[in-house]
Amino acid sequence: MLYDAVAAGDEDSPEALLAAYFEELASVVAERGVDTVAGGTDLDRATVEAIEAGEQPELTLEEAAEVLALADDAPDADTIAWESRDHVLMGMTTAVVDVDTIAREIDIDLDGKEIQQAIEGRLPTTLEQFAAIQAYVDARR
Repeated sequence: MLYDAVAAGDEDSPEALLAAYFEELASVVAERGVDTVAGGTDLDRATVEAIEAGEQPELTLEEAAEVLALADDAPDADTIAWESRDHVLMGMTTAVVDVDTIAREIDIDLDGKEIQQAIEGRLPTTLEQFAAIQAYVDARR
């Protein structure tokens, strides 16, 4: 899943997490095929082809979860997105860090309230934003 895309001890920068997210997505596209992924998600064919080619098109956490849900034995997309957000929320508790601190420390153009809404799933969040939030929280655990 997205929250464990980078193994403990590996680099946990936002860029490394984003690259790991897209590696997971590309493996699902390779396994299922462009047509199946495009047909089974809300993504257009060009976006799925870009993922297959190793590019990193702008996707939301929910769109990435739709792709991952197509893998063998994967939970549904809502569960994948929820588990990813829950991982960050639990990490915030462990690290004793709040959304306002995250907003001050990372550069993703979201304020504390918007970060809270992103973590709760009430605000569409790009994978790039999610990677920055997760990297910050994971680094403080």
